[in-house]
Amino acid sequence: MTDVSEGAHAAGPRSAVVLPGERGATRIADRVVAKIAAQAAREAVGPLPPEAAHPHATVVVHHDAAHVHVHLELGYPTDIGTRCHEVRRHVTERVGALVGMAVPEVAVQVERLHLTSAHAHGRTR
Repeated sequence: MTDVSEGAHAAGPRSAVVLPGERGATRIADRVVAKIAAQAAREAVGPLPPEAAHPHATVVVHHDAAHVHVHLELGYPTDIGTRCHEVRRHVTERVGALVGMAVPEVAVQVERLHLTSAHAHGRTR
């Protein structure tokens, strides 16, 4: 009967350390980063009018940096600048924390504004 440990030593030393630069690389697909960015945008905008679409994002990853474009709809009236700033900040933080990429750009595009129910009653046609 042969000892299993003898065969393991024949294959190579157990103390061989592979340097970090030689281990390979992990690539995270753009669509995965886009899903994370879209979820972060949803968290940042908070509750939306029922007819508003959920935020979605597109991402281009280049040299370990994610360039994000977020599309969203908001209720009206709202402070659009403040809401977009919060989306940019939150998306940058969450993508950086979860994916480990720099986020030098988060472009926010407001596609549509929806009247809130309180303001819709005073509207005339």
